Amino acid sequence: MIDQQLFRTDVLTYFGATAAQLEELLVYNQNIFERNSLDCVQFPLNPEPHVATWEEYAVAAEVVGAFEVLKQRLVQLKFPIQEGISQTETYRSATRKGVSVDGMAEATGLVLQQPQQLELRLHKSLAGTIPVLLVKNREDFVSLVQALTKRNEPHPIPASMGACIVRGFNNWDRIRQYRRQWETQNPGNCSETSWSEEFQRLIPQKQLYQDTFIILSDGFYSNIGASNLGLEESQWQRLSLTIRLEHECTHYFTHRLFGSMRNNIFDELIADYRGIVAAIGYYRADWFLHFLGLESFPNYREGGRLQNYRGQPPLSDRAFQILQALVKASAENLQRFHTEYATEVGLNNQAQILVALSYLTLEELAASEATLRIQKILNNQSTTLSI
Repeated sequence: MIDQQLFRTDVLTYFGATAAQLEELLVYNQNIFERNSLDCVQFPLNPEPHVATWEEYAVAAEVVGAFEVLKQRLVQLKFPIQEGISQTETYRSATRKGVSVDGMAEATGLVLQQPQQLELRLHKSLAGTIPVLLVKNREDFVSLVQALTKRNEPHPIPASMGACIVRGFNNWDRIRQYRRQWETQNPGNCSETSWSEEFQRLIPQKQLYQDTFIILSDGFYSNIGASNLGLEESQWQRLSLTIRLEHECTHYFTHRLFGSMRNNIFDELIADYRGIVAAIGYYRADWFLHFLGLESFPNYREGGRLQNYRGQPPLSDRAFQILQALVKASAENLQRFHTEYATEVGLNNQAQILVALSYLTLEELAASEATLRIQKILNNQSTTLSI
């Protein structure tokens, strides 16, 4: 660990970091992935418990439509997007205590521009099956993100954001299902007092009521126009959907395997690598740099995605400039690795590559020997992972 810290410090110094920026970037680029349970992992991973419930939603959606089904199950969809609504007693009672919204004046329902266009899919990813809400209207995408991740408050959503993975979502519909099953099994002892005691036993078992799912728009990825990449609009829209979906599934992958998915550029680099390769079969650093606003490096395009990952507290201006240089070098090294080793590693072994990348820091990926470092990790892990 000490050696890694010294190496990272040397790389940052090479890229022009002074003592102040060293401190910022060593913290920002710290690898926090946990790899304690990787022995003989099989891909794809088994689905999480909540997927069975969402499979029921999907079956019902085939009959009446996804929005009709979900607004009956997900309590946030029973409320509009409205400033201050999350602070009202009725909203807090409904979303935190599971109180029925019947008779609540505030529960006028979420309004979508094209509700019939909402699709519910169950996508088979490397990290297991995950529910996906595909939204074809930008305003509706924003409304769903605000409802399901911003407590129905009208928080601004960046134009460069086209997807959102929702994790730890308290699904009161699953809790009600659990209660009905519990009452069936305990017909003589299902009073409110008994349920309150059972509910306290339920709370630590988060897998029984917390869900993970993806909200996905079908616009151009990172708000980049097709002409910027020399593509036809229909082609770019199709590729964008694949990149965006597999990008979010990679966050799900790191969450399930390593216990972490952060609003951090290293996570984004790994996720975009997987998305680009899934879409076109190989990796393009120039696409990734375009997505971030670094296509004209060292100039940064304001509004590029990179500024969404500046950290909390945000990196200083000079540290952010050094981060840009690290990202460019890392992307180019990753393309070099893929070009040199893709035939050897094989595209079917994307999971192994993602695991190998998870061992690194941005400084290590930006260093000149990055491709050899990735290959060495792959060789070491070849006996512990299977596809």
